[in-house]
Amino acid sequence: MDPLKEMENVMKEIIAFVKEEFSKIRSNRPTTKLVEHIKVDYMGSEMQVNHIATLSINPPRDIVISPWDKNAIPPITKAIESSDLGFGISADSSGIRLTMPELTIERKNDLSRIVKSIAEENRIKMRGQRDRIMKALNELPEDEKFRGKDGVQKMVDKFNADIDSLVESKIEELNG
Repeated sequence: MDPLKEMENVMKEIIAFVKEEFSKIRSNRPTTKLVEHIKVDYMGSEMQVNHIATLSINPPRDIVISPWDKNAIPPITKAIESSDLGFGISADSSGIRLTMPELTIERKNDLSRIVKSIAEENRIKMRGQRDRIMKALNELPEDEKFRGKDGVQKMVDKFNADIDSLVESKIEELNG
């Protein structure tokens, strides 16, 4: 496989991973991604919340969980309480309403640091990938090697710009 194509694929995977990780970080806007992965002990097996209920958003800061079976309300409530996400939880006969408290300035700063560290970890992965590709390019003839190294550097620059853009938008979302 062409080393540049391989690097481009790895880059896309890393960007997708970073977007997924950022979507799990709580901001002042509710998202179902915050709770869909929570495991619920229901009918003797562990299931994710999104497998036994419908999740929806009720702006400005509520997540509504509507289980398909009303007997699932107590186990879902218990699982969310034990997940320690800090939501206000209210359950009734039709479902569960989670209210997100307002983020404090300290918490916003902590989350911003987490966002930046996720970005840096993935930049390090990309640098490792770049170094590996550069070694593979050294095996090629001289003119192809220089063209390849130039292409790799352009990809790395684009990757870094994409990561910077994602970090910027997530921090803006946290502070918004």
